[in-house]
Amino acid sequence: MGAAMRRIQAGNALSAFGLGFTVPYLYVYVAQVRDLGATTAGVVLAVFAMAALVVLPFTGRVIDRRGPLPVLVGAAVLASLGALSMGFASSVPAAVASAALLGAGTAVMQPALATMIVWCSGPKTRTRAFAMQFFLQNLGLGIGGLIGGQIVDLSRPASFTLLFSIEAAMFLVLAGIAASVRMPHSAVLSDPRPKGEQGSGGGIRALLGHRAMVQLCVLGFVLFFACYGQFESGLAAYGTEAAGIQPSTLGIALAANTAVIVVAQFLVLKFVERRRRSRVIASVGLIWAVAWIAAGYAGLGHGSQVMATAAFVSTYGLFGLGEAMLSPTVAPLVADLAPESMVGQYNSAFALVKQLALAVGPAVGGPMGAALHGPYIVTFVLFSLGITVLALRLGKKLTPAQDQPLHSAASRVVAVHKPEQAPANA
Repeated sequence: MGAAMRRIQAGNALSAFGLGFTVPYLYVYVAQVRDLGATTAGVVLAVFAMAALVVLPFTGRVIDRRGPLPVLVGAAVLASLGALSMGFASSVPAAVASAALLGAGTAVMQPALATMIVWCSGPKTRTRAFAMQFFLQNLGLGIGGLIGGQIVDLSRPASFTLLFSIEAAMFLVLAGIAASVRMPHSAVLSDPRPKGEQGSGGGIRALLGHRAMVQLCVLGFVLFFACYGQFESGLAAYGTEAAGIQPSTLGIALAANTAVIVVAQFLVLKFVERRRRSRVIASVGLIWAVAWIAAGYAGLGHGSQVMATAAFVSTYGLFGLGEAMLSPTVAPLVADLAPESMVGQYNSAFALVKQLALAVGPAVGGPMGAALHGPYIVTFVLFSLGITVLALRLGKKLTPAQDQPLHSAASRVVAVHKPEQAPANA
């Protein structure tokens, strides 16, 4: 990695470390520590997600016009203000406003960081760069969560104020590191400002006219809906209600997920790099189908409680294996599909799809996981198999350089790619 990439990855790891301090405890903090009730806690979590949906449609255009660096710095400062104010929020309006700032800031950071990684990497190094980002994010979240768990005390609101203050400080560290980065002057991305039709209002139309990107967004929605959208909602409810899993075991399952990602990330990297991206994603769908079948055995089988617990924990572990395969695959593919003047908009569009899936996933999966145990498992086995089908269909729309960049002679597809134009009579 060059100096710029090292700083970007360091800032990414430290911000994830800060997030890990508070993410597992936000609901408990609002509902119990500040005694604002479960309803208010639900509203705060909803506002956190909705803020992302509000800002992301505008983020990509700003990144492409101004560059990712100032956008990342501004978003980190905004998130820091939100985290700090959340630590002192003792009323409903204060908690909701803090969640809006924190949600908007953290949402904007995602495409800004992704675009900076694109600028600082080439087609042959981008896979490893995004794998490193995902590895450091999970490592930071895991360590932050472990340390935060030793600090929190439900009887002392000041302990939570300390957690949110640490999170705010980490965001400021990210802003400081980002501000010190000297972005390389790439010949490929020499002018990030949109030109012509793409920059004069045709950006969204151009993206929607790009069939491969639209298919990737649909695939991305199903990916996030069937995995991340179920972790802390439907799958947790199913585990406790159908499988008799203790709440403490949910923490072990999440730890197993993180451990598999940390251990497997670079073990699977060579496997991923040498194969077509579409087929790697298709294989993830099969792995996740097996994961949901294991979850089905945990709750619907007639084995012992020990076997049910082992099957349930293995479900999270298999999800982690699939995530480790996706991290060096999907994000670089988004970048390689983007025209050079729309990298920020493509990254923001995919981040928006992710947020939509994370908002819809708990709303659908939560009630099903709690009450409709059999249909819940069948539904998500089918969704996982749908991932495989969608990935194979996407592969037919990709060029060899986009699907398997290491085996392509092209130096960079995005420098010459133009989104497909819809027919005049469409």
